[in-house]
Amino acid sequence: MKALWIAVGDLRRMFRARANIFFVFIFPMLLILVLGATFGGAGDARLGVVSTGSGPLGTALTRQLQRTPHLQVVPVTGAAALLTQVERGNVEAGIVIPPGYDRAVRAGHPVVVRYLARPDQTSQQLGETVRGAVARQAALLGAARFAVAERSAPGFGAALTRAEQVAPRVPAVSVTETTAGRALFPSSLGQFDEGAWSQLLLFLFLIALTGAAAIIETRRLGVARRMLATPTAPGTVIAGATLGRVLIACVQALVIILGSALFFGVRWGQPAGVAAVVILYACAGAVLVGTLFRNESQAAGVTLLLGLGLGALGGCMVPLELFPPTMRRIAHLTPQAWGNDAFNRLVAHGASITGILPQLGALALFAAVLLSLAAWRLRRVLVA
Repeated sequence: MKALWIAVGDLRRMFRARANIFFVFIFPMLLILVLGATFGGAGDARLGVVSTGSGPLGTALTRQLQRTPHLQVVPVTGAAALLTQVERGNVEAGIVIPPGYDRAVRAGHPVVVRYLARPDQTSQQLGETVRGAVARQAALLGAARFAVAERSAPGFGAALTRAEQVAPRVPAVSVTETTAGRALFPSSLGQFDEGAWSQLLLFLFLIALTGAAAIIETRRLGVARRMLATPTAPGTVIAGATLGRVLIACVQALVIILGSALFFGVRWGQPAGVAAVVILYACAGAVLVGTLFRNESQAAGVTLLLGLGLGALGGCMVPLELFPPTMRRIAHLTPQAWGNDAFNRLVAHGASITGILPQLGALALFAAVLLSLAAWRLRRVLVA
């Protein structure tokens, strides 16, 4: 019971510093937003469309683009505004349907639909989508003109209406997409999913390491020795310090999980599996660093460098799927890599807690070794 009260005291001290509230709770959510918006692969591509005065056929072309899966059509007021949106990255690409498009097409005159894009792969793919939509409308217009030429329709408007009615009954080319081997990023993976779990792992480890300053302060101010002067065993003090760091990590994890699910729609998978990963991972970085330094200034630089370095090596900044095989094996010398693997299976592949037993075993081994070293070291500095 005393260990629990020591842990609660650590949690209360953490909340007294307003800077901690920002860096523990708000900053991770901002990073999830930025990383998901920048690198998230499952979001809809954005296509800006200028269609002022283009007429019914221009509206029909816009609606056809709107029906395209995984494509978000963004109305833009003019060509200059569209160019600015593309340059700033607010949309991946854009098209300009000129005024009088409907009249010119019905009269059989050639019309140029401008396509604006940056030179990247996404823009090239969007270009094919736009060309496909224009080609489908051109096919309908060609069929209508043919009907008028053959005098099977009283006029172009009636022929176009008839072509639009018949088109859905014409057999289309079917495309079957298969993945050879195993997909690196499953189609079910949301735009913010991987950014959410990688930032959770990064900040859980950082807060555990930076909590070393609290342990050092407790030692420096003599709080631990005063506790030992009461009927409190050294093991209770050690357990309380460890439990305090784990409790803070769990509170932070709960805020990130609930916040990312509410604001970004992240699906975390089975709660039991998520809880097991968070607790074991938090234990792996709990208190060891706080026993190795004499003052807070020594610990600050080392813990930040260690936390960010291990986070980068363990796949918290670049997905492990993009690592070369040798680097991936090296990465698994860190608890971050095993945590990323566990969340990948939970979130991306829908695994249960039994499906991540190897990852949980590795995290438990990290936790057991590091907690044992921390307890041994903390006992020495407290009772020496």
